[in-house]
Formats: sequence, C-alpha cells, structure tokens
Amino acid sequence: MKHVYGALLGATALVLSSPAFSETTLTIATVNNSDMIRMQGLTSDFTAKNPDITVKWVTLEENVLRQRVTTDIATKGGQFDVLTIGTYEVPIWAKKNWLVPLDNLGADYDTGDLLPKIKDAVSVSGKLYAAPFYGESSMTMYRTDLFEKAGLKMPDNPTWDFVIDAAKKLTDKNAGVYGICLRGKAGWGENMAFLTAMSNSYGARWFDEKWEPQFNTPEWKKTLSTYVDLMKEAGPPGASSNGFNENLALFNAGKCAMWIDATVAASMVTNPKDSKVADKVGFAMAPNTGLGKNANWLWAWSLAIPAGSKKTEAAEKFIAWATSKDYTKLVASKEGWASVPPGTRTSLYNNPDYLKVAPFAKPTLESINLADPNKPTVKPVPYVGVQYAAIPEFQGIGTSVGQQFSAALSGSTSVDAALSAAQSSTEREMKRAGYIK
Repeated sequence: MKHVYGALLGATALVLSSPAFSETTLTIATVNNSDMIRMQGLTSDFTAKNPDITVKWVTLEENVLRQRVTTDIATKGGQFDVLTIGTYEVPIWAKKNWLVPLDNLGADYDTGDLLPKIKDAVSVSGKLYAAPFYGESSMTMYRTDLFEKAGLKMPDNPTWDFVIDAAKKLTDKNAGVYGICLRGKAGWGENMAFLTAMSNSYGARWFDEKWEPQFNTPEWKKTLSTYVDLMKEAGPPGASSNGFNENLALFNAGKCAMWIDATVAASMVTNPKDSKVADKVGFAMAPNTGLGKNANWLWAWSLAIPAGSKKTEAAEKFIAWATSKDYTKLVASKEGWASVPPGTRTSLYNNPDYLKVAPFAKPTLESINLADPNKPTVKPVPYVGVQYAAIPEFQGIGTSVGQQFSAALSGSTSVDAALSAAQSSTEREMKRAGYIK
C-alpha cells in the first residue's frame, strides 16, 4: 500500500511539475456530410501538432445544425468555439458582429490562394469572416453511354431546350431509366436552391429593386411550369421527396440519364466503390436559355468563430489546419487526390496529381467562376446570393415557397396556385419584416 501511495505521490508531483497539457477544449459544431466526417477522423493530426488543445465534436444533420448554431450565436450562448456555416450566413452574421474576423491564420496559410469567388463570398469589406472548407457550384452530370446510344452529343454549355429534348429521348420507364433527376424535396437549401438557380437562367428573380416579390411574373411561370412538365415526363416517380442524397443514390444506381446538382457530387458519381456508372459520367455546365445566366449556384461550407467564444486563438489554429493546403495533402495521402475537399484553392486546380484523377476539375472551376452572387439575375436585384437572397428572413420564406413548389411537383396543387400562394406568403413576410409597405 505504501508503495502505491508513494508512486501516486510521485506521479502527482510529476503532473504538477510538467507543463499542463490539454489546457483548451474546442467545441466544434459541424454538418454530418462525408467531408466533415473525414475531417473528424483526421483530428489526431491536429492534436499531435497542438498537444495543448483538445477537440470535442458536435455533429448534426444540416437543418438541426443550422437551428442550433443560429440560436446559440443569436443569444451569445457560447456553446461552440468553431461553427460550420454556409455562404448564406457569413455576410448576415458578420454585419451583426456575431463572427470574429480571421486575421491570424498563420504566415503560411496563403489567403491569396483561395478562389476569388469563394473568398469574396466569405468576406465582408475585404475581411475574411469564415475559412472555406469546401466550395461548390452546380453542373450537369450525364451518362456518356446513354447519350452515345441515342446519338446525342452533350454541348459543354447546354441550353434548357437541349436538356429537355434529351431528357425525353433518354427516358425508358420500362427499363427504370429516367431522362433527368432533379431536386423536389421542400426546403430553402433543397428544391429552392435548384429552382432559384434555374429561375435565374429564365430571367426571373425573387424580388425587384423595391423588395416586391416576383412570383406573379411570366419568368417564374415559365420556370416552374417547365420544371413540373419536365419532371412529369422524364423524371423518376416520387420526385417531390428527392433531395441531393436521394438523387445521388438514383444516379449511382444507373437510374438517371442526367442530373443537375452540386459539383461536389462529381467525385461521388465517379467513385467505383459507390457508383455503378463511375466510368460512364460526363460533365457540362448547368443549362441556360441564352439570356446570359446559367442555372448554377455558389456555395461553400466554411469554418467560423462565434463572437461568444473565449478560445479564439486555439479556434483560429484549428481553422487554419482544417482549411490549409497541408490538410488537402493529408486527405490525398489517406484517401487519394480525387477525395480531397474541392472548390476552395487555386493551387488544387493547378495540381497535376489532382487533374489526372479528377475529370470534373475543369467544369467545377468554370462553374464556380461563372456564378456571381453580386449580380445573380438578368434584371437588377437588391440582394446578394445566387440560389438564395442573403437576408435573415430568407430561411423561413424560402422553405415556405419550397413547400408550395414541391406540392406542384407532386400534383397536389397546380403551378398557378403554387405561384399565387408563394407570392402572397412572401409579400406577407416582407411586409412584416418592414421591407415593403
């Protein structure tokens, strides 16, 4: 017993005399997608370099994450030290002084290497308020074998007329192959991300310069009726329940001839472990109608520090690690270059190792560069954002409109009724918020 007591005393003395480790615990809120889950798996690389920092993860489904993080930051709850947020939140929260500017990411971080479009989307007045973990636009993914068989050639920059015509020709419902798969699940970040981007290419907009909602215009009528008709004729059954993940599963199972969605899906549809059609996928821009706007969006999942955190220095170290060039190399060494987080750094798109294994690299970069959050529409608008309007009220408004449009797709309401309901609910909210009288 004496020996044990003596040993314990010795151990205690040792602990007291050695420098204290694990001084700081960082709580990180993140979304449950594959890139973020991979980052958690690689945390030991960060803690080995920073033994005085412990990392605690809170991983949540996207809608829950948004809710928890928004509540915490608005009430200055201080529950999290690092947040995973989208390009939608960054300008709104930065202007409210809810985020810490990222001024100390280290001498070798190289902010100049960040893609200009993505960097601008997470900056306010030239200051970085979030560091992009991965960036995306949207593009057309298509089955090269089905196109060849039908004698069709996908242009690099297709029109909607071409896509609609090809979708009808490629539909073989008896064989369980649908000409096109598109998002139909209600949500501002689900069907409305796609439909807002599509509407931009048809010359529509959410609001005019005086913040008056625009769903009663011919441009929105054309967008929604084209979408509903196309999906009825050439889309899969139950499309109003399909979001990104459901369409990804359909495409990988060989059920879709075309899919217009996030560029980040490109590495998933070409991965032979997950996709039956991995070696038969081609890429093109999102479609246009000749009005000067493609139906592609701009988004980045980024890491930011809430103003309520007392651990800014440690949080900046973590963010610098997770969004650095070295992190990209770390993922490449473990999973291969095709799996690295895309869409944030110029150097990745100049890297021959990446270009060799990523046939989607060039169209991804081109799609990101084409998107313009400051001029997202054909006619002028008072808001910033391509597939959303960066105002605090948009989450609620976008989801409400998304429910109407999903109902039009399922056939439980008409296109005209959905547009009319979208117009009146949006007008009501914009009046309540004081944008219009």
